[in-house]
Amino acid sequence: MPTPTRPPTPRTPPTPRTPAPPARSASSGAAGAPAEPQPLTTKDLLRIDALSAADIGQILDTAERCRLEPRAFSGALRGRTVILIFEKPSLRTRVSFEVGVERLGGHALYYEHSQERIGSREAVKDYGRNLERWVSCVVGRVYQQRVLEELAQSSSVPVINALSNEHHPCQALADLLTLRQRFGSLAGLRVAFVGDGNNVCVSLMQGVCATGGHMTVIGAEGYQPDRGVIEWCQSAARASGGSLRVTADLAAVAGSDAVYTDAWTSMHQSDGAARASAFARYQVNADVMALAAGPTAGRAGGRRRGGGRAAERGERRGGQRGVDRAAGPVFMHCLPAHRGVEVTDGVIDSPASLVYEQAENRMHAQNAVLLHTVVARDLWSIAERRARP
Repeated sequence: MPTPTRPPTPRTPPTPRTPAPPARSASSGAAGAPAEPQPLTTKDLLRIDALSAADIGQILDTAERCRLEPRAFSGALRGRTVILIFEKPSLRTRVSFEVGVERLGGHALYYEHSQERIGSREAVKDYGRNLERWVSCVVGRVYQQRVLEELAQSSSVPVINALSNEHHPCQALADLLTLRQRFGSLAGLRVAFVGDGNNVCVSLMQGVCATGGHMTVIGAEGYQPDRGVIEWCQSAARASGGSLRVTADLAAVAGSDAVYTDAWTSMHQSDGAARASAFARYQVNADVMALAAGPTAGRAGGRRRGGGRAAERGERRGGQRGVDRAAGPVFMHCLPAHRGVEVTDGVIDSPASLVYEQAENRMHAQNAVLLHTVVARDLWSIAERRARP
């Protein structure tokens, strides 16, 4: 298979596109048989802003089926190997991928790579061109996003970003799945991220803005997301009817359906003391959750970018779009959490906390990605070959 040409980083949200389905046999679609997963508009999962809204929707639909019907795709990866190349330590990412691949009938091969970075001993493109001859998918948990980009360019098999310093798309998909399960809809949902504008924040912003939600990012000046990320989310929000607000004002959490935080210092950062000082007043505690349960804050002190009047209408008719707010705001964290630092025990252990649902959904979301990349591409290739004269 020829190596696909990689598009430049999108500056505007991709328009929803659904590829034509592969040819089906007369017996496909029989009662009790899972629908064939369709290919995404991209070979790989490297970042949320490379997915169309339709891509995100079908991943979430398949993930929910994986959760509700564990045996539905139990043989989908039979005879296939997925390699996990990890430069960083992990609990949820490694276990959820290994167990998930096994549930799909495949074999997960873990390759611990913490002692040297990918590309230090051998060119990244040589990694890709070797691995494509042995495995059906490459899952990378790395420091630099460019390593995954180069792997994807040099390999004909899908490459999945299990985390980089810049992006965490698997976490964002699990978070969107968790929010949809709890509230019934993503369109019109109000999500507040409190803390560092890191990889988790970036991917969550992109996912919420692409699916019609209202995203508020609250953090100390100098630690907010990059301008390019904000501009992309602004454009995505205009297209979806959502909105984006970036502010240092913690009062902006008022009226949120979900309050999300993460560690203030990531694994690759060494300025922990400075960050602890900058974020000291941004701890998510009982007072912050009570504020979230109150009426929506005004717009002073922040920058609301995106849907304009359409966004306002979306907020007012959130209930009409299917958002169920009866249970009040929820708390979210990608884990590991530093209890007593960015969040208190009282919040993370409260009935409002969804942190363990998020962790479980990592596996379901990732299995859906595998089905829509590895399995769907194989079905597509078979259909193309059969269609040739």
